[in-house]
Amino acid sequence: MLAVEHLSHTFRSGGEDTPVLQDIHFTVEKGEIVALLGDSGSGKSTLLNLMAGLMKPTGGSILINGRPIEKMTENQLAEFRRTHIGFIFQSYELIPHLTVRENVELPLVFQGMKAKERKERAAALLNKVGLGGKLTMFPSQLSGGQQRRVSIARSLVTEPAIVFADEPTGNLDTKTEKEIIDLLLELNRTLGLTLVIVTHEHEVARRTRRVIQARDGRLVEDGMWAGEPE
Repeated sequence: MLAVEHLSHTFRSGGEDTPVLQDIHFTVEKGEIVALLGDSGSGKSTLLNLMAGLMKPTGGSILINGRPIEKMTENQLAEFRRTHIGFIFQSYELIPHLTVRENVELPLVFQGMKAKERKERAAALLNKVGLGGKLTMFPSQLSGGQQRRVSIARSLVTEPAIVFADEPTGNLDTKTEKEIIDLLLELNRTLGLTLVIVTHEHEVARRTRRVIQARDGRLVEDGMWAGEPE
């Protein structure tokens, strides 16, 4: 599903080069749920943006479903992201003047799907994430955990090949954090969702079975987490 091959990235500013990723390589199989664990400055956020096609690497390759996304033009990449990649933003990124269902529908509007079909698909996903009774509410009327569930539903509505989650439990209390991870694990089991979670929290990583750990721009560990998820 995902292959990262000898990936490197350097930021250039004021004539100076700052390397942030060096010779990163790993694969993620279809249906896997993986945690990319690292502290601030480890390079995990840059890696996330590269894998999601939001930036282009200065070296190496990223293949999703066998397609090297770093070779795509900006227009090709934008279309590929719309149809193959889901993204759960750390800060929700919900549009305040749209209802819950309209927020989830939005990616389908850009795909040109007919209104009836996109409303039905959005409603079905919102029901799946436990928000079937809140379709006509606005983001401001929801709790942080409920807004996170909306953002998860929106990331899945295009039926993407892979979903990247940027600190999906950030700014949530312990109870809500557990509920969100439970939900992601359930979606992984029931939908076969391929998911890469970027996090600095060991408690979140512990639940995913496989953990890839980044430090100072390199991968220092990649293996199955000891013990079964709760």
